[in-house]
Amino acid sequence: MSLSFERTQTVAILGGGPGGYEAAIAAAQLGAKVTLVERASVGGAAVITDVVPSKSLIATADAAVAISQAGDLGVQLFARGGDGRPLKPEVAINLAAVNKRLLSLARQQSDDMRATLVEAGVRIVSGHGRLEGDNAVVVSTGPGGVDFDRIEADTLVVSVGSSPRELPTAPPDGERILTWTQLYDMKSLPEHLIVVGSGVTGAEFAGAYMNLGARVTLVSSRDHVLPGEDPDAAALLERVFTRGGMQVLSKARAQTVQRSGDGVVVTLADGRTIEGSHCLMAVGSVPNTAGIGLEEAGIQMTESGHIRVNRVARTSVPNIYAAGDCTTFVPLASVASMQGRTAVFHALGDTVIPLERRRIAANIFTAPEIATVGFQQADIDSGLVDGVVHKLPLAANPRAKMMGVRDGFVKLFARQGSGTVLGGVIVAPRASELIYPIAIAVERRLTVDQVSRVFAVYPSLSGSITDAARAMHIVDRATEPEV
Repeated sequence: MSLSFERTQTVAILGGGPGGYEAAIAAAQLGAKVTLVERASVGGAAVITDVVPSKSLIATADAAVAISQAGDLGVQLFARGGDGRPLKPEVAINLAAVNKRLLSLARQQSDDMRATLVEAGVRIVSGHGRLEGDNAVVVSTGPGGVDFDRIEADTLVVSVGSSPRELPTAPPDGERILTWTQLYDMKSLPEHLIVVGSGVTGAEFAGAYMNLGARVTLVSSRDHVLPGEDPDAAALLERVFTRGGMQVLSKARAQTVQRSGDGVVVTLADGRTIEGSHCLMAVGSVPNTAGIGLEEAGIQMTESGHIRVNRVARTSVPNIYAAGDCTTFVPLASVASMQGRTAVFHALGDTVIPLERRRIAANIFTAPEIATVGFQQADIDSGLVDGVVHKLPLAANPRAKMMGVRDGFVKLFARQGSGTVLGGVIVAPRASELIYPIAIAVERRLTVDQVSRVFAVYPSLSGSITDAARAMHIVDRATEPEV
């Protein structure tokens, strides 16, 4: 569909990550003349060095675990020795081959996205861009910043993403002290990986490398891993980590990280030291907003450098929008994509549904995965919402038993009285897929009774969702059909 304008609307987008990509596609579909400026590759860091390669690495780790645990299901792998006797093979990880594959996948995804943009009629300009006032982007397209391209537009969208936060007391060298963008240069599995930071990024990589066979120590400055997430989910994951051989150091703040020969030494605030072969610094990220003309254009920023946006991704300057990790909204690739589309819809006069944080589904790609949507346990415990909670262990699910799944649960939150689904948590294999029906229930304000009436395949992991909803049965006569 394209909208009818007195003249063709022009849209310039700074940054080709998920937010910028989706903004460009949406604007082209609505008939605008679109220019996308990207300094590296289409897809941005999310595709090249973050989401695509990291989740590909995790998929490899999941495969390694599935092979090593196949014996629990009666599957036995043997090779024949020279004397004809069976030998049980070891699972070996060729990390160089793994990294080559996942970087190739990232490049393929980037190329596919570029091809889609070109097919849609989007002009792509490679170079470093900055805003010039509120109606233009200036791009340095040549080496040394000599050549420039000036792009004027009615609407500007800023989607420049973020970069790993670096600490002066732990400067990354790309060899032994690493950010998550530098992990993919390793040729062999680290002998002892120390992960500093127990948030989502730290937990995901710590779990992945543990499952690939590395010795892992996770340094957490908080009481437990994944602070801020569902406490039951965090506690379960920490038990899985410990059972798998990971050393989890709680309330342990890293003071310095230093290179020591062919290894690293991490010094904690209490004076303890940890020696390892490599150290991954997973201590957050910073927005890529410095020096690109945002303040000069009058855009309101936070002290941390994030762009202030409202629920339609609009900044303080009416014709400038922003999407993704560089904004004050939720830093997820899916959210960046939605922000990009919403920004363009609003700017070009299409139908807009303002973004609502409570309707955003999120997932942590550990093993098991942890997926959430809507209001959470803390909201109910604090009295923010009047809700009831039901938690159903996954071990009771027949499909989970068949698959040999030991860890996980489904937790539903519903409003007291009406039974309207407020949110949920799923800890399970492929929780990122299983959370979708709960996300629909939250979006459409369904009750637990309505959810429980939907047929789930038997046996299936999704059956635990209907089982949990059925256990929260609240008769809502207003929704009952007339007979």
